[in-house]
Amino acid sequence: MTSGPRRPRRATAVPAAAGLLLAAAGLSGCGLVSGSPMSDDVRPGTIGRGQPLKGAELTVTSKEFTENIILGQLMGLAFKAAGATVVDKTNIQGSIGAREAVKSGTADGMYEYTGTGWITYLGHERPIVDPRKQWEAVRDGDRANGLEWLPQSKLNNTYALALNAEQYERLGVETLSDVAELSRENPSAVTLCAEAEFSARNDGLPGMTKAYGMTIPPGNIKKMTSGVVYTQVAEGRACTFGEVYTTDGRIKAMGLKALKDDRHFFPNYNAAPEINAATLKKYPRIADVLAPVTAALDNAVAQSLNAKVDVDGQDPHEVAKEWMIEKGFIKEGG
Repeated sequence: MTSGPRRPRRATAVPAAAGLLLAAAGLSGCGLVSGSPMSDDVRPGTIGRGQPLKGAELTVTSKEFTENIILGQLMGLAFKAAGATVVDKTNIQGSIGAREAVKSGTADGMYEYTGTGWITYLGHERPIVDPRKQWEAVRDGDRANGLEWLPQSKLNNTYALALNAEQYERLGVETLSDVAELSRENPSAVTLCAEAEFSARNDGLPGMTKAYGMTIPPGNIKKMTSGVVYTQVAEGRACTFGEVYTTDGRIKAMGLKALKDDRHFFPNYNAAPEINAATLKKYPRIADVLAPVTAALDNAVAQSLNAKVDVDGQDPHEVAKEWMIEKGFIKEGG
């Protein structure tokens, strides 16, 4: 996913799947030289009691899209409540740049996606269908790179095809197999709006059409930016179906219907903390601090938080902080 803001931190929410192949421009060009202290006055709620990270100086990072920035803020706030001094280096351009920051020790941790780790970084072509087994494989494979993956969340930010409610009722499609059948019976009925990258990736449109036996004439595929895809699908004019990301807040806000990937073609992109191994060895309580936060994350939570940024225009840091307080994980200082 494109990796994926600073205020204006209004980013297009892009999944772990979208910007995987963006090359890192080098650490000096990725915003890694400077960072800002996380100055929130917060204290432990249900996490961080006894301040097990007191005295630690920890740097959090993220990619440049809305969801990953929010996740980076959640991590930083958790560390802060547990007593650490935290530097915010979120919003790094490109998946590889953020990962290299953690790998090199320039940053101590981020939330990464298992599908990204397995396919892009570890070089495997086929995803592992079982989410836990994929996480275990990524965890074991990345240890050689000096990275530790803590237990994953239920948040799975992967690709999907979606359509508006009117088209959903009219066509009666529930799954990608239904779309494939429709494409064979009436190719002109299947028009698709998608990003250029998705249209070219093997884990995108070419692989999906092959796996499902879809017939989509080239003239029925319209390439555009992610944000335009959502508006065009909602209007139902330029295309019937659109490439979306399963945790994007605009799916619910625009009343779109995401179809089931019934053959499990798309990889699982479960978010999990990726921590520099030396940092975790020095501060093993990081795992305890993050575990409840990670366990509370799922697609519904992500859609809600992402929508507050991408639809309502709120700041990712404030959205993250509000949720952490609402869940009782942290409390306002005082």
